[in-house]
Amino acid sequence: MFEVTFWPILAAGIANLVLGMVWYHPKVFGTAWMAGAGITPEQAERGKRRMPVMAILATLAAMLLAYVLSHLAVELGVFDWVGAVVVAFWCWAGFVAPVLLGSVLWEQKSLTYYAINAGYWLVSFIAIATILALMA
Repeated sequence: MFEVTFWPILAAGIANLVLGMVWYHPKVFGTAWMAGAGITPEQAERGKRRMPVMAILATLAAMLLAYVLSHLAVELGVFDWVGAVVVAFWCWAGFVAPVLLGSVLWEQKSLTYYAINAGYWLVSFIAIATILALMA
């Protein structure tokens, strides 16, 4: 990664959205996640009306994440996808995994719920870093 540019960040944001749609699909982890979150099928159905807005906001949030990760990699002098994945892993391990643990400690969510969300963000960070490195 030599510089922060728009197209890799956009691609990473879109990839993050697609990954989330697959990860949280009922045939993957969606059913277990809904149970852990305490979301009923009726609530999920009502939430579908807001899906376009939520998808746009999620993509923008992922683009911000990609921008910061890209900027960090440039500052660290990371120039290949292996280094980018290492940076992504340590950002996830140091910032995301501990913060998500609060749902178990304070909100009485299950470890399964935590693992689904933390696993999603680990895969997402690695995918974003890989896209940024390969498109640089």
